[in-house]
Amino acid sequence: MTRMIKIFDTTLRDGEQSPGASMNVEEKVMIAKQLARLHVDIIEAGFAFSSPGDFEAVKRIAHEVEGPVIASLARAKPEDVDSAWEALKGAPKVRIHTFISTSDIHLKHQFRLTRDQALKRAVEMVERARGYVEDVEFSPMDATRSDETYLCEVLEAVIAAGARTVNIADTVGYAIPHEFGSLIRTIRERVPNIQQAVISVHCHNDLGLSTANSLAAISEGAGQVECTINGIGERAGNASLEEVVMTLRTRRHLFGADTRIHTEEITKTSRLVSKITGMTVQANKAVVGANAFAHESGIHQDGLLKEKMTYEIMTPASVGLGQSRLVLGKHSGRHALKKRLEELGYQLTEEELNAAFERMKRLADQKKEIFAEDIETIVNEELSKIPEAYVLRKIHVESGSEVTPTATIELAVNGQSIQNVAKGDGPVDAAYKTIAAITQTKSRLLSYVVAAITGGTDALGEVTVRLEEDGKTVMGYGADTDIIVASAKAYLNALNKLAYWKTKKGQGDGKVGLI
Repeated sequence: MTRMIKIFDTTLRDGEQSPGASMNVEEKVMIAKQLARLHVDIIEAGFAFSSPGDFEAVKRIAHEVEGPVIASLARAKPEDVDSAWEALKGAPKVRIHTFISTSDIHLKHQFRLTRDQALKRAVEMVERARGYVEDVEFSPMDATRSDETYLCEVLEAVIAAGARTVNIADTVGYAIPHEFGSLIRTIRERVPNIQQAVISVHCHNDLGLSTANSLAAISEGAGQVECTINGIGERAGNASLEEVVMTLRTRRHLFGADTRIHTEEITKTSRLVSKITGMTVQANKAVVGANAFAHESGIHQDGLLKEKMTYEIMTPASVGLGQSRLVLGKHSGRHALKKRLEELGYQLTEEELNAAFERMKRLADQKKEIFAEDIETIVNEELSKIPEAYVLRKIHVESGSEVTPTATIELAVNGQSIQNVAKGDGPVDAAYKTIAAITQTKSRLLSYVVAAITGGTDALGEVTVRLEEDGKTVMGYGADTDIIVASAKAYLNALNKLAYWKTKKGQGDGKVGLI
């Protein structure tokens, strides 16, 4: 029978302790609502006593976010426990999470307490929390560096005092998997009343083992994992929610365990947390990194195109991504290039494909990744020159502080001269509106970028534009010492590519419509 492991998300508490990851109340509420959509079981909304902002965040999340249990952290001090209750009271599903260290290193050098004093305080604060709520969690901080006999004694006492979850914290990421698994097994065997509580684990990633340690604990009977989105947290971070969840989902039969997480919300949640905290996810991060479902090796791409399971143990859709990404680079093969060209709407002969492949390989030696625009340049400019449906013949623009910008432009459209005039918010806008009127384009301008190729006031200016029409995106380039002329050239270059694409897709006869 599959056990359901509770996911305790501490992104808003421990995750926020990452340097530079501080969040305001509104941002915390936004993330909490997304965590609810992700279906986490418990959200640790903050540390109510630590600041007025954290108190307000805990209070609002407890009352506004439906679904998960909402927890507040509290040191084993009366004022902390009372503050947690003040923030949580009146909300439907709440938990007070209190903690004190059990390692001699911490008790001697930080807390200045004896073992007996720490145990007494732990019991008193669990009892105090139980006076407020039914759901109390206790964490022996630095458990993995604690004396096992003393640790078991503390756990037995706090469970007797009313703790219904005991959270074994590898606070400094010191444990290794078989050692941590053994500790969980020891707790199950040596704590007489352990069946009255859920064993939870909270693993840090100082040695890169937080996910592995969490999974080892699950194998030994842990029923809750404390983790964060993207693995953020103190120092090297915490166990990554997405890694723990997807390992259990992918290897369900091995662990005999799963979670209630709605995994299709993982990528969305990851991106939201990254955006709000400003902590960019590394490209090779498991599950949510930009390269998690990207393939460049020709061997891998060939296998993937034949059968997804050859090189993907989970689907992109299962974590909320649309599809895998075949990255074209110097390690890619012909199959991947052919597939990408077909996606872009090109059907090449074998000879044309070989020529494009050789050109791509040469380009790949100069840049790390080949993009769609590069492929189109190779095909359109190297293999088959783009016919110019639109040719710029004349352009005259009037602009100034007391003049409404006006552009007069003459184009050759399929060899026939067409002239038009339009006004705009600026000289470039006027020129583009004139060109749009002549060509009757239905495209959208996605971006417009100007760069100087050389220095000085007489510099050659280069303009790059991106246009989109019917789901097709193209790049246009233009260069001239007159930036307005360069802008017109770039726009027309993109429009010519769109016109050429339509003919290649069988949408026309190679000619474009006139006014």
